[in-house]
Amino acid sequence: MSIRGFASDNNSGISPEVLKKIEEVNRGHVVGYGDDKYTETAVDLIKKNFGTGAIPFFVFTGTAANVLGIASSIRPFHSVFCAETSHIHVDECGAPERFAGCKLIPIETPDGKIKPDMLSKHMVGFNFEHHSQPGILSISQVSEMGTAYTINEIKDLADFAHRYGLLLHMDGARLSNAVVALGTGFKEITADAGVDILSFGGTKNGLMAAESVIFFREELADEFKYIRKQGMQLSSKMRYIAAQFIAFFENDLWKRNAIAANSMAHILYLAVKDIPEIKITQKVEANGVFIILPKHIIPALQKEFFFYPWNEETGEVRWMTSWDTTEEDIRRFVKVLKELVRA
Repeated sequence: MSIRGFASDNNSGISPEVLKKIEEVNRGHVVGYGDDKYTETAVDLIKKNFGTGAIPFFVFTGTAANVLGIASSIRPFHSVFCAETSHIHVDECGAPERFAGCKLIPIETPDGKIKPDMLSKHMVGFNFEHHSQPGILSISQVSEMGTAYTINEIKDLADFAHRYGLLLHMDGARLSNAVVALGTGFKEITADAGVDILSFGGTKNGLMAAESVIFFREELADEFKYIRKQGMQLSSKMRYIAAQFIAFFENDLWKRNAIAANSMAHILYLAVKDIPEIKITQKVEANGVFIILPKHIIPALQKEFFFYPWNEETGEVRWMTSWDTTEEDIRRFVKVLKELVRA
């Protein structure tokens, strides 16, 4: 059995309920490209959770959900504001710039969360042909620093964006973790809070290659089916993506998985917070722990339980827990950590 590390919730396996549902739909012939009863059921479940006005489209990857969702709603002369730590800025290999043609403007934040006062100085150049035109504000929920936007924080950002004619896009790769952390619902934290476009994923929470773009304004969705096709994200065997979302929402699998991941991060935080040789750098609100370690122990600890560095200059690292992380994983990890820092 392979050792569960703390590198990424992408590294975890697939929930057994998801595999079972995929097997259930793997019978006979079904019309392709989403014109089937399973896709219809998955769409209905998304509308039940996000509101009847939600218009979802299924894709394979989170990068595709972000890039195509953004590209569908702006022109190449627009700019997209995002946190400097955001996935679209740091971890998507320039895909937004290449496929949307837009300019990304990163905003420096101490905790991964953008606030309206950080944006004010950038609201310039409107109708000036020498200046890229502000088009979208993109936020991540949960942020890349493991912090969660409250409903009021999202509403404030939506009001700010809409006041200047911008759309609000949300990268919801870990949205389920945020919903659990805040004790809210999907609709309250997206549609009701003013989000226009949502990249909603399940890959980090027990699914396999199942992501979606959800529009909350009908006019934004009008031509997306063509953009998805040109973006090479239209699945011929859509039922297998749909099946995963059915399993995700049936019996609240999304919630059970997110509770498990968040709980393990909190347990990990409690187990290490009083070790004097280390420093927690961010609030532990979802399933990520950010921590500064003595640099000399990092390679040895990574060898036992792999994880990624966050800031190699300072010795800050990121530990991610997953839906299948166990308390025994944490006990073994913390034991090795304590041995190394006290050696």
